[in-house]
Amino acid sequence: MPTFKQLPSGNWRAQVRRKGVYASETFRRHRDAQEWALATERRIDLGEPASRSKTKDPTTLGDLIDLHVTDMKEVLRAPRRSKAFTLDALKTKLGKLKLKDLTRERLIQFGKDRAKEGAGPVTISMDIGYIKLVVSHAAAVHGVRVQVEPIDLARIALKRLGLVGKGRERDRRPTLDELQALADYFAGNSRQIIPLGRIMRFAIATAMRQDEICRIRWEDIDAKARTVIVRDRKDPRDKNGNDQKVPLLDVTGFDAWAILEEQKPFSGNSSLVFPYNGRSVGTAFRRACKELRIKNLKFHDLRHEAASRLFEAGFTIEQAALVTGHKDWKMLKRYTHLRPEHLRDVRPKHIPPSLDLHTGPTPADIALGAWSGSERRASQPNSARPSQITRPRHEHEALRPSASI
Repeated sequence: MPTFKQLPSGNWRAQVRRKGVYASETFRRHRDAQEWALATERRIDLGEPASRSKTKDPTTLGDLIDLHVTDMKEVLRAPRRSKAFTLDALKTKLGKLKLKDLTRERLIQFGKDRAKEGAGPVTISMDIGYIKLVVSHAAAVHGVRVQVEPIDLARIALKRLGLVGKGRERDRRPTLDELQALADYFAGNSRQIIPLGRIMRFAIATAMRQDEICRIRWEDIDAKARTVIVRDRKDPRDKNGNDQKVPLLDVTGFDAWAILEEQKPFSGNSSLVFPYNGRSVGTAFRRACKELRIKNLKFHDLRHEAASRLFEAGFTIEQAALVTGHKDWKMLKRYTHLRPEHLRDVRPKHIPPSLDLHTGPTPADIALGAWSGSERRASQPNSARPSQITRPRHEHEALRPSASI
């Protein structure tokens, strides 16, 4: 049996002696001391190390979420805005769910409920992914006795039901008319404080995200090399300290260096080149698209446009990755949306040999009577002078494209 003793300070000391194991801890409230002692005895009975933490054992999914967030903050990797928002939403919906009730059936029902609320397959997939993250974190880091398998089975079931899945890759590219309309709109909007036209052109020139554009500093610009350091650039693993040197080029139809020179008189005494909030840039861009009735266009699509223009300018994947910042070339592929009409101007570096083809009738043509008398005479060598008929040696010579990348 545990013993409890109130100290002169008013705190309570709990002591547990069980199966040769001793553990003690001090608490402000007597009830907290009792809960800790009971949990410690249970752990000793199960052959686990006695808990010396003042925090009671987690019993709900909300406890696991708090545990994960606390641990990540301790190692200076606190959840960022998107992850924090999702974890808060999960805590609101499932925070009181007991760990013993975290079953396959309950998670499948959660996915169905989210779908009824209007959540798409990608959103539900992220929810299930974060649930697995906090559960596996608690099991691995703190030894919490909770199973991960029901979460995996629930994901399989939801996938079979079509409620979770990958998002469709966007291939939206703005047309020249749309870009011109946006540029004219921004230039003529006297109420617009943020220089959206300049930022839009800079985004296409550099393939930077809106937050990255609003974080670059004048001190990070190398005028001689014409490069800029983008600090903490987004990375699927960890963007903290992911600083990248990006060239300021003039290959996408907009000159990045000239745009910086144009912006210099308007940044004032700020150390930032574009001293504006990235979220405000996105909001103003969406408002402009709505006013101009431009449908399904996001600011991030300008990054797609920039990457596609790099490839259309003849950049290799390795060269384009130095501009866009992609470390995984497979990910870069999804940002490359070449226009089909652009291929008409492509000239291959090497044209494979073709065949000398006979242009006369085949036996089947003659048998079917498809070869008329006039065509028969025209096919004969004496029916026309050599100067009148010039036949290329190879078929591909008559179809050779006229332009190159």
